[in-house]
Amino acid sequence: MKTKQVMEGKRISSWITFLLASACGLIVANLYYAQTLLGPISADTGLSSAAAGLIVTLTQIGYVIGLLFIVPLSDIIENRSLAVGSLLVVICALIAAALAPSTPIFLTASLFIGLGSVVAQILVPYATYLAPEEARGRVVGNVMSGLLLGIMFARPVASFITSFWGWQSVFALSAIIISLLTLLLWRILPKRKPAPTMNYSQLIVSLGTFLKQTPILRRRAIYQASLFAAFSLFWTAVPLRLANDFDMSQQGIALFALAGVGGAIAAPIAGRLADKGWTRLLTGLAMVIAFLSFLLSYLFQSHSTLALALLVLAAIMLDMAVSGNLVLGQRAIYSLGSEARGRLNGLFMSIFFIGGAVGSSLGGWSYAHGGWNSTSLIGMVLPLIALIYYFTEKRTATHKSPLDNGSAQAL
Repeated sequence: MKTKQVMEGKRISSWITFLLASACGLIVANLYYAQTLLGPISADTGLSSAAAGLIVTLTQIGYVIGLLFIVPLSDIIENRSLAVGSLLVVICALIAAALAPSTPIFLTASLFIGLGSVVAQILVPYATYLAPEEARGRVVGNVMSGLLLGIMFARPVASFITSFWGWQSVFALSAIIISLLTLLLWRILPKRKPAPTMNYSQLIVSLGTFLKQTPILRRRAIYQASLFAAFSLFWTAVPLRLANDFDMSQQGIALFALAGVGGAIAAPIAGRLADKGWTRLLTGLAMVIAFLSFLLSYLFQSHSTLALALLVLAAIMLDMAVSGNLVLGQRAIYSLGSEARGRLNGLFMSIFFIGGAVGSSLGGWSYAHGGWNSTSLIGMVLPLIALIYYFTEKRTATHKSPLDNGSAQAL
């Protein structure tokens, strides 16, 4: 099948947008399947409840490594081939996780699942190359809504499948789906081969330059790292609370996790409002909503139906805050210049996924040692950190991206 070279700035078709959104969702879901399966996986692999968060943490660490050392390659080598090669790593790791005979092998597979799944962060900036500047927020919002739906559906889908066929089947089915997706992307996506201006070592060194000289990148990454830490904390600990305090089965936990899907509606809305200049207001609102979600769950900790209903509401509020702020952050950094979009995205995502890894570790530890009381208190502190930093932000600022002659309105 003959493919065409991607032409930057042209209108992106609805079909390609849908394909990229679906691909991002299916790929990134692999990072979250284990989140509601910590109980059965820990029981079979011999991990303690306090160490259960290590499963998610290692996956996120793998993702951070990939963001720093694989995603930047999209600025110098052909993007479609890079994406397909990364997906082959995911497929092998998923098969290893499904067949893992011991804890070390499963944890190693988890690390490589995260490493290969960074292809989602190659496809998101890839979509922006096809979109004109005035529609970039809308395109990012639409593609990110697919990615976020993948994150949010991953938890209930994994729980439902596990309740019927066991947790191993989740990874086996995903390996089949990602294999088919890889073939589709290879056949459908047009090539995009950037004109390299540096070698790989220079590319990696330039990451430090970007981080040092791009204030808006640092700021948006810290905002999202704090909110994503709260998100990961919540979704690592809440399945344990649902099982212990409400005697929920995997199917019940799956139904609860479906509540988070509602939060994905914030992504396309945030993208459209960001195109109209509402980024600053919405950023502060996201942090306040995240704080209130934990405050709500802290104030009502009984085993009653009301407490459960409010916990569902807290999940929706938290997911909306995190998904909306993510789109706002990505739109801001994508406006800094096209030549380094892969590196900018890799840095942004790696910093906030470090926050996620910290949150996952804290989630298992805090619930094991202090129950939901400690977990929700830590959860309130995390968005407060972001909010305090937010109040140091100037109302308007224009920042140039290093190694790029373009400049953009940051916020």
